[in-house]
Amino acid sequence: MKAKHAQFCRAFALAAGLCAGGSGSVLAQDALLLGFLTSQSGPFVSLARTNEVAADIAIDEINAAGGVNGKRLRYIAFDTAGNPGQTVVGLRKLAEDDKVLAMIGPLSSSQVTVASAAGDRAGVVTMSMASSAPKLVAASKYAMRNTSDEGYMFERLMRTLKSKKIASATGAVAFANDDTISRTMGEKVLPALMKKAGVDVKLSVDFKMAAFDLSAQVAQLKATPTDLVGIGANPESAIKLVQEMRRQGHRGRLVAGTTIADPDLPARMGKEGEGTIIPSTFFADLNDRTKRFAAEFTRRAKAANLERTQASQFDASTYDIVQYYAWAMKEAKVTGDPKRLAEERTAIRAALGRMKGFPALEGAISFGADNDALKPIYIIEARKGKWALLDTHSASN
Repeated sequence: MKAKHAQFCRAFALAAGLCAGGSGSVLAQDALLLGFLTSQSGPFVSLARTNEVAADIAIDEINAAGGVNGKRLRYIAFDTAGNPGQTVVGLRKLAEDDKVLAMIGPLSSSQVTVASAAGDRAGVVTMSMASSAPKLVAASKYAMRNTSDEGYMFERLMRTLKSKKIASATGAVAFANDDTISRTMGEKVLPALMKKAGVDVKLSVDFKMAAFDLSAQVAQLKATPTDLVGIGANPESAIKLVQEMRRQGHRGRLVAGTTIADPDLPARMGKEGEGTIIPSTFFADLNDRTKRFAAEFTRRAKAANLERTQASQFDASTYDIVQYYAWAMKEAKVTGDPKRLAEERTAIRAALGRMKGFPALEGAISFGADNDALKPIYIIEARKGKWALLDTHSASN
C-alpha cells in the first residue's frame, strides 16, 4: 500500500513532492523528517523507481523498534524525473519549505553535481544511492555518497579477470556521450583501468543514450574484435549493444561498471548477454540478512505491481542510507526542534563523518576522505538469466 500511495502521489503532482513514506501517509508533528529526491523517470529509471520500496522497509523497521529519540521517522518524496534542474527545485523545496533534516538521493552523477552545491548552500546533507563518477563530492561540506566510485569498483573487476584467468588481452569501449557518468566511464574509467591491467585497448565508439540502432558502432567493433567490450551506459543501451554484437558475430565479453547493475539484466539480455561481468556493492544471496531483505522487497514490489521485483544494489544502498541517518540522529541527539534545524543538520553530518564499520546491509561501511562509502565489492557474472557471484573484494580501510 505504501508503494502504491507513492505512485498515486507522483501521478498527480510531479513537482509537488508531498508524499510521506513509511507506515501511514499523514505527517505527525512528532516525526523526524527526511527528504527523498526520487527519480521516477529519466535515463536510469529502471534502477531508480524501486528505491522507495527499500526506504519504506527501513523506515518501518526503525519505527517498529521504537523510532529515533522517541520520535517516528518519515520522509517526504519529490520526483526529480532524473533532471538536474528539477533536482535543485526539489532540494530547495524540501530544505526550505518542509525543513527536512537530511536528504536521501539524488540518484545520478549529473544530479549530484548540482545537488551537492545546493545542499552545501542550504546546510543539509545529501546522500546519493547510485552516483559513482570519481571524486564528485570530495570537496563538498555536506554532500556524501553511499556509493563507491566506479574506478574503485572496476579496478577490482579487472583484478578478478586476471585471478580467474578470463581472456582479457584486448579490449574496446562503447559509451553514451550525452550522460555524465556514461561519458566518464567511456572516456576515463574503462580505458584507463583496462590499460593499467595490461589490456590492449584497440578502439572506442560512442552513441546517444536514446539511440535505437547501434549497428554502425558494432560494425566498428566487429572490424577489430576484442576479448572485452567495456560499456558506459544504462541497462537499456547495454541490452541493445550486446544483442547487436551477437547478431553481427562479435563474441567479446561485455564488462561494465554499476551503471548497468539491474538485477533483471541477465534475463533481459537473454543468452546474448551470457558471461557479462560487473561489480556490485550488494549480492542478494550473500547471507541470511540480505536474503530476508530481498524477500521482503520482492513481496512489496509485487504487491505494488512494479515491473521489477528483485532488489538492486541501489535499493540496498537506499535502505542503508535511511539506517545511517537514524544512527546519526541518535548519535547527535536530534530533537526535530525547528529552532535548532541548522544546528541539527550539521550535527547529523558530523556524526556520519565519525561512523566506522557500520553493520549495514551491504557490509561493514565507513566513509572515506572523498565523502564516499568504503564498501565490499562483489564481482558478479550473468549466467543462465541470473547474476552469479564470481568474486568478493573486502572494503578498503
